[in-house]
Amino acid sequence: MVRISDARLDELLAEDIPYIDLTTHVLGIGDARGSMEYFTREACVLCCTEEASRIAAKLGLSVERSLPSGTRLEAGQPFMKVAGTAAGLHMMWKVCLNLFDHYSAVATKTAQMVEAVHAVNPGCEVLTTRKSTPGNKDFLVKAIMTGGAFPHRLGLSETALVFEHHTKFMGGFDAFVEQLPAVRRRCIEKKLFVEANAEEARVLAHAGVDGIQFDKIPAAELGALVEELREIDPRLTLIAAGGITPKNAAEYAATGVDGLVTTSLFTAKPLDMSVRMTVE
Repeated sequence: MVRISDARLDELLAEDIPYIDLTTHVLGIGDARGSMEYFTREACVLCCTEEASRIAAKLGLSVERSLPSGTRLEAGQPFMKVAGTAAGLHMMWKVCLNLFDHYSAVATKTAQMVEAVHAVNPGCEVLTTRKSTPGNKDFLVKAIMTGGAFPHRLGLSETALVFEHHTKFMGGFDAFVEQLPAVRRRCIEKKLFVEANAEEARVLAHAGVDGIQFDKIPAAELGALVEELREIDPRLTLIAAGGITPKNAAEYAATGVDGLVTTSLFTAKPLDMSVRMTVE
C-alpha cells in the first residue's frame, strides 16, 4: 500500500474548490440529497478508489459501494457509488474522476507491459525510474504498483547506483574499480549497482558489484552478454534500461535480464470514465 497523506487529498480539493462551488450555490440545490455512480467506458485496471473514499468522507458523503484498486473492469462497468448532498457530490465529482481517469490509465498500461514481459520471462520485473511527473510521484507509484510494476528507486537515499557522472569525480572508470573494495565497505548493508556498457560490465562482474544496469544496449546484443556475465558471477543482478517501452519490453525480457527499467509508464492517455447522478 502506498501512503497518500490527508494533506495531499486536501490539496486536490483546494485546487478545484478554492472557496465554494459557485454553480451549486447560485442554483440553491446544495442541500438536496442524491447519489453518484462512477463507471468506465473502457476496459481497464482500476486505481485510486481508496483515496476517493477518503475524499468522500471529507465532504460528508457516504460510500455505498467501491471496488478496490487493481480490479479489472469491463467497458460500461460501474465501480463506485456515493450518496449525500448535491453540494458534496459536485465537489467530489471531477476531483475523483481526474484520479480515476489518469491513474487507472497508468495502472492499465503498466499491467499490459508486465503481462507481456512475464509471458516470455516470468522472473523479469518491470521497474520505473525516478523521472516521474514533478509533484505526482505518490499517485504514480501507486498506479504502477497497482499494475504490477515496482519503483526502481524512489529517491537518492535508496540503493547506491553509480553512473559515469559519479566516476568522473573519482578519476574515471578504472580509478573507480580500483577504489571499489573501499566503496563496498562503506555500503556494507546496501546494494551497489553500476551503470555500464558491455566492456565495463565484464570488468565489474569480475570486480564483485551487486548489480549492473545496461543503458541503451540493443536487445539483439544483450542476450549473449547476459549469458557471459552470469558465467562470471551467477549472483549478479542484471537490469536493462534506456528506451524500454511496452513495444520492445518483451524483446528485452527475453534476453534473460532480471529487470527492465522504464519511464514510459508514467504517461498514459486518460481513460474515458464518467458519472451518473441520481436525485433521491
